Amino acid sequence: MICVSLGRARHARMIAEHKHLVEQGVKLVELRLDYIGRAVNLKRLIDDRPGPVVITARRRDDGGRWLKSEEERTMVLRSAIASGVEYVDIESDIADQIPRYGNTKRIISFHDFDGTPENLEDLHAAMAAADADIVKIATMANTFSDNVRMMDLARQSSVPTIAICMGEMGMLTRILAHRVGAPFTYATFSTDKKIAPGQLHFKEMQDVYRYDQINDDTQLFGLLGDPVGESFDPLVHNKAFAGEGHNACFLPLRVPEDDLHIFMDHAREIGINGLSIDPPHQGRSIDYCTQAEAAVAGIGELNTMAFDDERAVGYNTDYRAAMDCISEVFELHADAEKPMQSMSATVLGSGSLAKAIVWGLRSKGCNVTIATKDMEQGNEIGLAHGCRVVEWEMRHDFRANLLVNATEIGMHPDVDNSPFNADKLNELMVVFDTVYYPEQTLLIKHAKNIKCRVITGIDMYVRKMGYQYKLFTGKQAPLDVIRKTIKDATNPVQLN
Repeated sequence: MICVSLGRARHARMIAEHKHLVEQGVKLVELRLDYIGRAVNLKRLIDDRPGPVVITARRRDDGGRWLKSEEERTMVLRSAIASGVEYVDIESDIADQIPRYGNTKRIISFHDFDGTPENLEDLHAAMAAADADIVKIATMANTFSDNVRMMDLARQSSVPTIAICMGEMGMLTRILAHRVGAPFTYATFSTDKKIAPGQLHFKEMQDVYRYDQINDDTQLFGLLGDPVGESFDPLVHNKAFAGEGHNACFLPLRVPEDDLHIFMDHAREIGINGLSIDPPHQGRSIDYCTQAEAAVAGIGELNTMAFDDERAVGYNTDYRAAMDCISEVFELHADAEKPMQSMSATVLGSGSLAKAIVWGLRSKGCNVTIATKDMEQGNEIGLAHGCRVVEWEMRHDFRANLLVNATEIGMHPDVDNSPFNADKLNELMVVFDTVYYPEQTLLIKHAKNIKCRVITGIDMYVRKMGYQYKLFTGKQAPLDVIRKTIKDATNPVQLN
């Protein structure tokens, strides 16, 4: 079950939104009385309530907005219990001041917005002993190990426990709460206001992650990176899983660079079956593979890991997807040893994506020039793969059959910029922009205007996700679902 937190300054607004939430299928609503801007009229809020509620009046020290006296606050909580509401949230330090009455269930809670205490088990035991029906502990995740400890706490508890790590790093504790035994988790229904850091939207929890369907048999996959909050990968993979009826969930896994070893040590324990890997982990993750495809060794980075029994196998699906797109446009023969030997390419950028594409082009015999703002990084790639490396300002000085933008220039919200001057393009070029958000970048528009053949970032993204889906599930990916999902998600009309 998902409990939606509702905080509004006016009684009428809170009542109206509570009704709307129930109409949208929300089964439990937390009424945050500390958001009410005047004297709280509890009777008005709960007498004709359309569904079950959790009554909460959070102090400022605990992340709330209650400005009145502590005596008034405890009186409101006692009144809620006397009125027979379904749940009341009571902080652990005042639990003995608010007695049980009737059928109202007591949520004994603790919040720490700075970190996760070392003495979690002792804290939990003391809270459970305070006549708790439910123990709720919400702390800030500062390392990935905080997530592991909190999920272990909930899983092993004999008292129903909601153990949440706040912040982007702790999102998986919210998504997997049901799987580890929590009676419910918390979400928001507002696009502009979150009651707590890291709270996800109810619709996202329900429609993207299929929260209530996650069980012990659900296969878990995820995006490993830092940051991960803006990625479309969870949306796309989860829509593909749902469309194919696959019992799987793809999670956002924000792991700081220094925490990679902690995550990898606990990945199987959490139940992770496969990973899509973003910076800054694409290089160091190789150390945790038991084997890897040849491209990973050649590129020096991976972007996908699949776990199988005792094996952890590394792949680079960026390279595969990019070369599929290029091979299709140039109509390269698959059995030819060096089908691009007579061709030249200019690659803009020297990041992870550029590395993968340069390696793929060189393996097919293409002559490559790298233009970059980071000459140290560019020279490293050039030395490894036998490429010419030039300063960014020289990117227009070379004629090429293929122009590849492997930078983020042109990506939303930087949509009015192009990494390559329009007057330097020519109609004989193939222009490949790896930016997929938006699909029609300024570079792609300029290229189309002079009748260049183009490869869009969506073309590559769909293939990359398709490869990952097959590596994760062993089945052919629903490419039509993947393409529709990412095109809809990045559609400027829908975004606006």
